[in-house]
Amino acid sequence: MTAAAAPTARVGRARAWVLAARPATLVVGLAPVLVGAAAAGPAARPGPIAAALAGALAIQIGTNFANDVFDAEKGADTAARVGPTRAVQSGLLSARAMRAGMALAFAAATAVGVYLAFCGGPAVVAIGLASIAAGIAYTGGPWPLGYHGLGDAFVFAFFGPVAVCGTALVASGAVPPAAAVASAAVGALATAVLVVNNVRDAATDAAARKRTLVVRFGRRFGIAEYAGLLGLAYAACTALAFGVGGAAESTGGTRRWALLPLLTAPWAVALARRVARVEGAALNPLLGATARLLLAFAALLALGLRAEG
Repeated sequence: MTAAAAPTARVGRARAWVLAARPATLVVGLAPVLVGAAAAGPAARPGPIAAALAGALAIQIGTNFANDVFDAEKGADTAARVGPTRAVQSGLLSARAMRAGMALAFAAATAVGVYLAFCGGPAVVAIGLASIAAGIAYTGGPWPLGYHGLGDAFVFAFFGPVAVCGTALVASGAVPPAAAVASAAVGALATAVLVVNNVRDAATDAAARKRTLVVRFGRRFGIAEYAGLLGLAYAACTALAFGVGGAAESTGGTRRWALLPLLTAPWAVALARRVARVEGAALNPLLGATARLLLAFAALLALGLRAEG
């Protein structure tokens, strides 16, 4: 039995698919839908919101499957990696099976997108097609985004403005200015999750010529980027609270409830310090912790936006 085949004896096929979907990070797809739905206000419709969530998760899972197979084929995922098990690289699933799973996930997203197109119009079609194309191009194709230092921009854009504003659009037929401001906070924290991953994998990424920003500019840059993204998230919600993006008339020009995410600031500071102090496998828990910070932040921001009505 080879080293790659050994895990198969311990992990069943169903479990392998769960691992490949990366459930700990799926909150990155949930968070922008929560915030976008709240930003849409009282006119938000539950049907399109549920469909937006289903579509977002399908696209994220499809992107994770694509990342699993393409990183294995390009040599970015090897036996030397210190992150969570990758299904194709470890031999749990074949590349052919993973490609089929990727296609199925994106097909599911497309099916949901047909319904959402009726809710939000042609713009939703463009958003959906661009999201699927970017999910594949992130690590696949002739010029993969993640291998040329564009992964951070991809995550910020598609899990921030695109997802938040897209959700608001299908939920209410319009994109309130507050959704755009709030999307910067969500996008920043979603990108912070990626940065933890990139700081951890810098050595193996460099060996595979995966030129993430951390590989290009070094670990210290990655640590500073992480802290900066957390700071941007809290700055955005503070700006929203004091009228940027519009404010409820009942609050005299402010959205005081938009300050609720500040309750998580001590947690964010603690995470930034830990990311700066640890390396390698010790960063694995911090990836999930950053995703949970994003979920808590988004839930509080959504609550604040709903409270202002």
